[in-house]
Amino acid sequence: MPMHVRPWSTVESALRASDDGIPDAENAKLHGVALKTIRRWRRDYQRRSLPRGQSHTSARCPRCENGVLDVAAYAELLGWYLGDGHLVEARREVLVLTIVNDQKYVEANARLVVLMRAVKPGGRPHVRERPGAIVTAMGWKHWTCLFPQHGPGRKHDRGIVLEPWQRAVVEEEPAAFLRGLFHSDGSRVRNWASRRVPGTGEVRRHDYARWQFSNRSEDLLELCGWALDLAGVPWRRSSRTHVSVSRRAAVARLDTLIGVKR
Repeated sequence: MPMHVRPWSTVESALRASDDGIPDAENAKLHGVALKTIRRWRRDYQRRSLPRGQSHTSARCPRCENGVLDVAAYAELLGWYLGDGHLVEARREVLVLTIVNDQKYVEANARLVVLMRAVKPGGRPHVRERPGAIVTAMGWKHWTCLFPQHGPGRKHDRGIVLEPWQRAVVEEEPAAFLRGLFHSDGSRVRNWASRRVPGTGEVRRHDYARWQFSNRSEDLLELCGWALDLAGVPWRRSSRTHVSVSRRAAVARLDTLIGVKR
Protein backbone atom coordinates (compact mmCIF):
# COMPACT_ATOMS: atom_id res chain seq x y z
CA MET A 1 0.00 0.00 0.00
CA PRO A 2 1.47 3.45 -0.93
CA MET A 3 2.53 5.89 1.80
CA HIS A 4 0.42 9.04 2.25
CA VAL A 5 1.01 12.37 3.95
CA ARG A 6 -2.69 12.48 4.80
CA PRO A 7 -4.15 10.08 7.41
CA TRP A 8 -5.49 6.89 5.90
CA SER A 9 -8.93 7.81 7.28
CA THR A 10 -8.92 10.84 4.96
CA VAL A 11 -7.79 8.76 1.98
CA GLU A 12 -10.44 6.12 2.64
CA SER A 13 -13.18 8.71 3.15
CA ALA A 14 -12.27 10.38 -0.16
CA LEU A 15 -12.27 7.02 -1.93
CA ARG A 16 -15.69 6.17 -0.50
CA ALA A 17 -16.94 9.53 -1.73
CA SER A 18 -15.54 8.74 -5.17
CA ASP A 19 -17.15 5.28 -5.05
CA ASP A 20 -20.45 7.04 -4.32
CA GLY A 21 -20.04 9.23 -7.39
CA ILE A 22 -18.99 12.51 -5.76
CA PRO A 23 -17.22 14.57 -8.47
CA ASP A 24 -13.47 15.03 -8.00
CA ALA A 25 -13.66 18.81 -7.49
CA GLU A 26 -16.40 18.47 -4.88
CA ASN A 27 -14.49 15.62 -3.24
CA ALA A 28 -11.35 17.74 -3.01
CA LYS A 29 -13.22 20.59 -1.29
CA LEU A 30 -14.92 18.16 1.05
CA HIS A 31 -11.63 16.64 2.26
CA GLY A 32 -9.43 19.72 2.08
CA VAL A 33 -6.97 18.35 -0.46
CA ALA A 34 -5.87 19.35 -3.93
CA LEU A 35 -7.83 18.18 -6.95
CA LYS A 36 -4.74 16.38 -8.29
CA THR A 37 -4.49 14.47 -4.99
CA ILE A 38 -8.01 13.08 -5.39
CA ARG A 39 -7.21 12.08 -8.95
CA ARG A 40 -4.00 10.36 -7.85
CA TRP A 41 -5.81 8.39 -5.15
CA ARG A 42 -8.45 7.32 -7.64
CA ARG A 43 -5.79 6.29 -10.13
CA ASP A 44 -3.98 4.20 -7.51
CA TYR A 45 -6.95 2.52 -5.85
CA GLN A 46 -9.76 2.52 -8.39
CA ARG A 47 -7.99 2.16 -11.71
CA ARG A 48 -4.99 0.11 -10.61
CA SER A 49 -7.06 -1.76 -7.98
CA LEU A 50 -4.46 -1.52 -5.23
CA PRO A 51 -5.67 -2.96 -1.90
CA ARG A 52 -7.47 -0.55 0.40
CA GLY A 53 -7.78 -0.43 4.15
CA GLN A 54 -11.52 -1.09 4.26
CA SER A 55 -14.05 -2.72 1.99
CA HIS A 56 -17.25 -1.02 0.95
CA THR A 57 -20.49 -2.91 0.41
CA SER A 58 -23.54 -1.33 -1.13
CA ALA A 59 -26.85 -1.35 0.72
CA ARG A 60 -29.79 -3.16 -0.87
CA CYS A 61 -32.56 -0.93 -2.14
CA PRO A 62 -35.87 -1.33 -0.22
CA ARG A 63 -37.83 -0.76 -3.41
CA CYS A 64 -36.11 -2.92 -6.04
CA GLU A 65 -33.79 -5.25 -4.11
CA ASN A 66 -35.86 -6.34 -1.09
CA GLY A 67 -33.81 -4.23 1.30
CA VAL A 68 -35.19 -3.25 4.70
CA LEU A 69 -36.58 0.28 5.02
CA ASP A 70 -36.36 2.15 8.33
CA VAL A 71 -39.81 3.70 7.99
CA ALA A 72 -39.47 6.42 10.64
CA ALA A 73 -36.04 7.54 9.38
CA TYR A 74 -37.27 7.53 5.78
CA ALA A 75 -40.39 9.56 6.63
CA GLU A 76 -38.24 12.23 8.29
CA LEU A 77 -35.66 12.22 5.49
CA LEU A 78 -38.49 12.53 2.95
CA GLY A 79 -39.62 15.70 4.73
CA TRP A 80 -36.08 17.08 4.61
CA TYR A 81 -35.71 16.16 0.93
CA LEU A 82 -38.98 17.82 -0.05
CA GLY A 83 -38.07 20.92 1.95
CA ASP A 84 -34.36 21.58 1.46
CA GLY A 85 -32.95 18.58 -0.40
CA HIS A 86 -32.10 17.76 -3.98
CA LEU A 87 -30.48 15.00 -6.00
CA VAL A 88 -27.41 15.65 -8.14
CA GLU A 89 -26.34 13.27 -10.88
CA ALA A 90 -22.73 12.08 -10.55
CA ARG A 91 -20.67 9.37 -12.23
CA ARG A 92 -21.73 5.80 -13.04
CA GLU A 93 -25.49 6.39 -12.62
CA VAL A 94 -24.96 7.47 -9.01
CA LEU A 95 -27.09 10.29 -7.60
CA VAL A 96 -26.02 12.34 -4.60
CA LEU A 97 -28.65 13.30 -2.04
CA THR A 98 -27.65 16.77 -0.85
CA ILE A 99 -29.25 18.76 1.97
CA VAL A 100 -28.09 22.28 2.86
CA ASN A 101 -28.93 23.55 6.34
CA ASP A 102 -27.98 26.53 8.52
CA GLN A 103 -24.78 25.79 10.42
CA LYS A 104 -26.23 27.10 13.71
CA TYR A 105 -28.47 24.01 13.97
CA VAL A 106 -25.79 21.65 15.23
CA GLU A 107 -28.14 18.89 16.43
CA ALA A 108 -30.21 18.96 13.24
CA ASN A 109 -27.12 18.66 11.06
CA ALA A 110 -25.85 15.75 13.13
CA ARG A 111 -29.27 14.11 12.86
CA LEU A 112 -29.19 14.32 9.07
CA VAL A 113 -26.11 12.09 9.11
CA VAL A 114 -27.96 9.59 11.31
CA LEU A 115 -31.02 9.62 9.03
CA MET A 116 -29.03 9.01 5.87
CA ARG A 117 -27.16 6.13 7.49
CA ALA A 118 -30.45 4.62 8.67
CA VAL A 119 -32.04 4.81 5.21
CA LYS A 120 -28.91 3.51 3.47
CA PRO A 121 -27.34 1.04 5.93
CA GLY A 122 -23.57 1.05 5.67
CA GLY A 123 -23.57 4.40 3.92
CA ARG A 124 -21.24 7.14 5.07
CA PRO A 125 -22.51 10.67 4.48
CA HIS A 126 -20.08 13.42 3.61
CA VAL A 127 -20.29 16.71 5.49
CA ARG A 128 -18.72 19.99 4.47
CA GLU A 129 -19.09 23.67 5.31
CA ARG A 130 -20.28 26.51 3.16
CA PRO A 131 -20.45 30.12 4.36
CA GLY A 132 -23.16 29.98 7.02
CA ALA A 133 -24.31 26.47 6.11
CA ILE A 134 -23.57 22.78 6.44
CA VAL A 135 -23.91 20.50 3.40
CA THR A 136 -24.71 16.85 4.12
CA ALA A 137 -24.49 14.53 1.11
CA MET A 138 -24.43 10.84 0.27
CA GLY A 139 -24.36 9.02 -3.06
CA TRP A 140 -26.44 5.99 -4.06
CA LYS A 141 -27.76 4.54 -7.29
CA HIS A 142 -31.16 4.00 -5.69
CA TRP A 143 -32.09 7.47 -4.45
CA THR A 144 -34.58 7.87 -7.29
CA CYS A 145 -36.27 4.65 -6.14
CA LEU A 146 -36.87 6.28 -2.75
CA PHE A 147 -37.43 9.83 -4.01
CA PRO A 148 -39.32 9.48 -7.31
CA GLN A 149 -40.24 13.18 -7.01
CA HIS A 150 -36.79 13.98 -8.43
CA GLY A 151 -36.93 15.82 -11.71
CA PRO A 152 -35.65 18.82 -13.64
CA GLY A 153 -36.30 22.29 -12.29
CA ARG A 154 -37.34 23.59 -8.90
CA LYS A 155 -39.96 21.75 -6.88
CA HIS A 156 -42.39 24.68 -6.85
CA ASP A 157 -42.31 24.75 -10.66
CA ARG A 158 -43.48 21.15 -11.07
CA GLY A 159 -45.98 18.82 -9.50
CA ILE A 160 -44.98 16.99 -6.29
CA VAL A 161 -47.18 13.94 -5.69
CA LEU A 162 -46.38 11.12 -3.27
CA GLU A 163 -46.71 7.58 -4.54
CA PRO A 164 -49.15 5.28 -2.68
CA TRP A 165 -46.36 3.52 -0.75
CA GLN A 166 -44.96 6.91 0.34
CA ARG A 167 -48.38 8.04 1.54
CA ALA A 168 -48.62 4.83 3.55
CA VAL A 169 -45.25 5.67 5.15
CA VAL A 170 -46.45 9.16 6.11
CA GLU A 171 -49.71 7.75 7.46
CA GLU A 172 -47.65 5.43 9.67
CA GLU A 173 -45.13 8.10 10.75
CA PRO A 174 -46.76 11.56 10.38
CA ALA A 175 -44.71 13.07 13.22
CA ALA A 176 -41.42 12.04 11.61
CA PHE A 177 -42.52 13.46 8.26
CA LEU A 178 -43.58 16.72 9.91
CA ARG A 179 -40.25 16.91 11.73
CA GLY A 180 -38.45 16.77 8.41
CA LEU A 181 -40.71 19.38 6.81
CA PHE A 182 -40.70 21.89 9.67
CA HIS A 183 -37.02 21.47 10.51
CA SER A 184 -36.10 22.11 6.87
CA ASP A 185 -38.50 24.77 5.59
CA GLY A 186 -40.25 25.73 8.81
CA SER A 187 -39.69 27.92 11.83
CA ARG A 188 -40.95 28.42 15.36
CA VAL A 189 -41.41 32.12 16.05
CA ARG A 190 -42.96 34.33 18.70
CA ASN A 191 -45.69 36.68 17.52
CA TRP A 192 -47.51 39.36 19.42
CA ALA A 193 -50.81 41.17 19.30
CA SER A 194 -52.24 44.07 21.29
CA ARG A 195 -55.78 44.78 22.38
CA ARG A 196 -57.53 47.46 24.38
CA VAL A 197 -59.14 46.26 27.62
CA PRO A 198 -62.86 47.17 27.57
CA GLY A 199 -63.86 49.79 30.14
CA THR A 200 -60.30 50.79 31.06
CA GLY A 201 -58.70 51.87 27.82
CA GLU A 202 -55.56 49.98 28.81
CA VAL A 203 -53.65 48.40 25.93
CA ARG A 204 -52.23 44.98 26.68
CA ARG A 205 -49.73 43.07 24.61
CA HIS A 206 -50.12 39.33 24.13
CA ASP A 207 -47.14 37.17 23.06
CA TYR A 208 -47.62 33.70 21.63
CA ALA A 209 -45.61 31.00 19.86
CA ARG A 210 -46.31 29.93 16.30
CA TRP A 211 -45.00 27.25 13.96
CA GLN A 212 -44.85 28.12 10.26
CA PHE A 213 -44.05 26.00 7.23
CA SER A 214 -43.04 28.15 4.28
CA ASN A 215 -42.89 26.99 0.69
CA ARG A 216 -43.82 28.20 -2.78
CA SER A 217 -45.09 24.77 -3.83
CA GLU A 218 -48.83 24.38 -3.42
CA ASP A 219 -48.38 20.60 -3.45
CA LEU A 220 -45.95 20.70 -0.51
CA LEU A 221 -48.20 23.05 1.46
CA GLU A 222 -51.09 20.63 0.94
CA LEU A 223 -48.92 17.68 2.03
CA CYS A 224 -47.96 19.57 5.18
CA GLY A 225 -51.62 20.24 6.01
CA TRP A 226 -52.52 16.61 5.33
CA ALA A 227 -49.78 15.37 7.68
CA LEU A 228 -50.89 17.84 10.38
CA ASP A 229 -54.41 16.43 10.07
CA LEU A 230 -53.02 12.91 10.46
CA ALA A 231 -51.21 14.01 13.62
CA GLY A 232 -54.29 15.77 15.02
CA VAL A 233 -52.74 19.26 14.94
CA PRO A 234 -55.05 22.17 14.02
CA TRP A 235 -53.61 24.49 11.37
CA ARG A 236 -54.54 27.18 8.86
CA ARG A 237 -53.22 28.80 5.69
CA SER A 238 -52.00 32.17 6.95
CA SER A 239 -50.86 33.24 3.48
CA ARG A 240 -50.37 31.86 -0.02
CA THR A 241 -46.98 30.41 0.96
CA HIS A 242 -47.46 29.61 4.65
CA VAL A 243 -49.08 26.90 6.75
CA SER A 244 -49.37 28.07 10.37
CA VAL A 245 -49.97 26.36 13.69
CA SER A 246 -50.91 29.10 16.17
CA ARG A 247 -53.32 27.82 18.82
CA ARG A 248 -51.59 27.31 22.14
CA ALA A 249 -52.62 23.66 22.48
CA ALA A 250 -51.73 22.93 18.85
CA VAL A 251 -48.28 24.52 19.22
CA ALA A 252 -47.67 22.49 22.37
CA ARG A 253 -48.68 19.28 20.59
CA LEU A 254 -46.44 20.01 17.62
CA ASP A 255 -43.58 20.83 20.01
CA THR A 256 -44.03 17.38 21.52
CA LEU A 257 -44.23 15.63 18.17
CA ILE A 258 -41.27 17.22 16.37
CA GLY A 259 -39.18 19.02 18.98
CA VAL A 260 -37.58 22.43 18.67
CA LYS A 261 -34.95 22.68 15.96
CA ARG A 262 -31.46 23.10 17.43
